[in-house]
Amino acid sequence: MGCISTITATKFPKQGKWVGCRTEVCFHFDTTHVLWGTIVRDDREEPFETIIKLDDGRFLRASECQYSPQEFGAPQPSESPISNN
Repeated sequence: MGCISTITATKFPKQGKWVGCRTEVCFHFDTTHVLWGTIVRDDREEPFETIIKLDDGRFLRASECQYSPQEFGAPQPSESPISNN
């Protein structure tokens, strides 16, 4: 638990450009198994969290994985050159 000055009942940290963007996700740098998700939080001020919602419903902090945001309009899972899904 904690207290962060940028998070209150009525305000949240400023968000970056990647919120809503699709992203490829892997674990332990293993790009042979890539999952897809959507960036749901991209803090530009304290506490500087980035949170990804995977397509299977799980949520991850960026510090728990490796991820590659795709520009809006980029290839989706079945079109991705590194995805093995």
